[in-house]
Amino acid sequence: MSERIIPAAIAHYQIVEQLGEGGMGVVWKARGTHLDRFVAIKVLPSEAVGSAGLPRLVHEAKAASALNHPNIIHIYDVGEHDSVPYIAMEYVGGKTLEELIGRRARDLRRRLSMERRLRTPWPSRTPQGLCIAI
Repeated sequence: MSERIIPAAIAHYQIVEQLGEGGMGVVWKARGTHLDRFVAIKVLPSEAVGSAGLPRLVHEAKAASALNHPNIIHIYDVGEHDSVPYIAMEYVGGKTLEELIGRRARDLRRRLSMERRLRTPWPSRTPQGLCIAI
């Protein structure tokens, strides 16, 4: 995770710590002051914030909240705080996949990458000169 200033709060959510960061935003662990429970708050990166920022997050929130499955988190809130779009969702504590299986995760990613390359069609020519994918 990169060095960043931790905001004190986003809307009515008191920030506790940063959980992760990637191309799709930063995720914070926070405590919701209205219902007194921990949540995960996703905030879009500054380059994604603009006219499409909030609509993009609302679309994501609607899509996720339309699903009902034990392995899919619940969406609690979506909004904008100080011109920064956020989505508040169920916080599920625990270890990351990398922490759980360590090196096996890296080996698995390497094997999957190799398998994808092997599945890529290789051009082959028939005796008539036609190119086919095998």
